[in-house]
Amino acid sequence: MKILHVVQGYAPALGGTEWLIQRVSEELVRQYGDEVTVFTANTYSAEAFYAPRLPRLPVGWSELNGVRIRRFPVRSRLSQLLRWPQRLAYRLRLPGNDRLRAGFGGPLIPGLADSIAAHPADVVAASSFPLLHMFAALEGGRRAGRPVVLHGGLHPDDRWGFDRSMIYQAIRAAAAYIANTQYEADYVLERGADPARVTAIGVGVDVERYAGLTQAEARARLGLGGGPLVGFIGQQGRHKGLDTLLRAMRQVWAVLPEAQLLIAGARTLFSDFVDRDLAAWPEAQRQRVKLFYNFKEEDKAALFRALDVFAYPSGYESFGIAYLEAWACGLPVIGCRRGAIPWVIQAGRDGLLVPFQHDRQLADAILLLLANPAWGRLIGQLGYNKVITRYNWPEIARRFRQVYVTAVEARRPGVETGVSEN
Repeated sequence: MKILHVVQGYAPALGGTEWLIQRVSEELVRQYGDEVTVFTANTYSAEAFYAPRLPRLPVGWSELNGVRIRRFPVRSRLSQLLRWPQRLAYRLRLPGNDRLRAGFGGPLIPGLADSIAAHPADVVAASSFPLLHMFAALEGGRRAGRPVVLHGGLHPDDRWGFDRSMIYQAIRAAAAYIANTQYEADYVLERGADPARVTAIGVGVDVERYAGLTQAEARARLGLGGGPLVGFIGQQGRHKGLDTLLRAMRQVWAVLPEAQLLIAGARTLFSDFVDRDLAAWPEAQRQRVKLFYNFKEEDKAALFRALDVFAYPSGYESFGIAYLEAWACGLPVIGCRRGAIPWVIQAGRDGLLVPFQHDRQLADAILLLLANPAWGRLIGQLGYNKVITRYNWPEIARRFRQVYVTAVEARRPGVETGVSEN
C-alpha cells in the first residue's frame, strides 16, 4: 500500500504527534513493506510557523529508516502579520475569526494541496488539528479522488485552538477519523461525526528502549547526584504546566530541601520565560534545577530512568505520550484532571491527578510520592503493565493501517462511502 502522511513536523523535529507519526510510518515499512511518504514543514516546532527568526530545516527530499520525507517551506512572515487581527477578531467573535486563527497558527505552505493531489498514494493520512496542513490534505485528497484519514489530536479545553467549526466540518468530510482516546472520539461524535468512521487508537512506546539501565547508571551518565529527583521531560510551554511545576517545587523545597528538579526538552520561546524566572530565584534554589535543553535522543532513556517522580501537569493533551515513557521506566506519574488525561491515567492506581495550574495540590502530590517510595514503585509498575499490554508500536501501527485499509476498500468502484465529492 502507498501511504502519504501529512504532519506538522518530522524527525529531527520533536513533539508527541511528530514521534507518533514517525514510529507508525517506520512500523508500516518494517512490518508490511508499505511505501510510506511524509510531507511536512521545514521547521523544528510549531512556534516557527509564525516566528520567522526560529531556525529551519533544509527544504526538499530525504529518507529516514525507509520512509521518504519531503519538507516544504513555511511562509511564517505571512502568519505573523495575522497575530493582532486574529486576536481582535477572536475577542470580538467576528465572523471568520476561526479562519484568521488558522492562518496565524499555520503552517502556511503554498502549493501543498497541489503536491498532495499529485502524489501517487492509495490513502492520505494527516495529523493534527488545528493546523492548516490538515485542510490541505483534505483538499488534495478530494481533487485526486483518494480517501483522506484525519488524526486529530484534539485538546478540547483549548478553545482558541479547537473551538472552530471548520475543524468539525473537515472531520465530517473525511473518509475516517482517528482519535487518541475515547474522550476525543466522544467529543467529535457530539459534533456530528459518523460513528462508523471514528476509531480511538492511542499511541505507543518502545519499552525495550528504557530497559537495561539502572537509576544510578542513568544519573552517573547525566552527571546527577543522589537525592529525590522530580522530572519534567517534554515540550516546554505554559499550556504544559511547566510554570506551575516551578511554583510547586518551591513549596516542595520548604518541606524537602534536598529534592531536585530536572527539566528536559527542546528549547522553545517559553524557555526564555523559564530562564528569566530562574534567574530571579535564590542561588540555593537555582542549584536544585537541572536543565537539559535540546538533549540528544539517545539520552532520553537516561533522563527518565534518573527520576523518582515524573510530573507533567499539562492542561492540553490529546493523549500524553510522556506518561507512557515514564511508565516504561516504572515511574509514578502526576498529570492533570483535565481533557483526555483522566482517560490515560487511572487516578490512584497508576498515577495521580491534580487540577490544572494548581501548584499547591501539585506540590502535595509530589511530596506524597517522595515520602512513600514503595507505593510510588507499585503504581509505577501498574503503569508499566498497562504499557506492555496496550501501548506498543507494532499494535498501534496495525490499528492505524486497518483504518487505512478500510478507507481504501470503501473507495473501490460501486462502494458507497458517504463522503461528498463536491
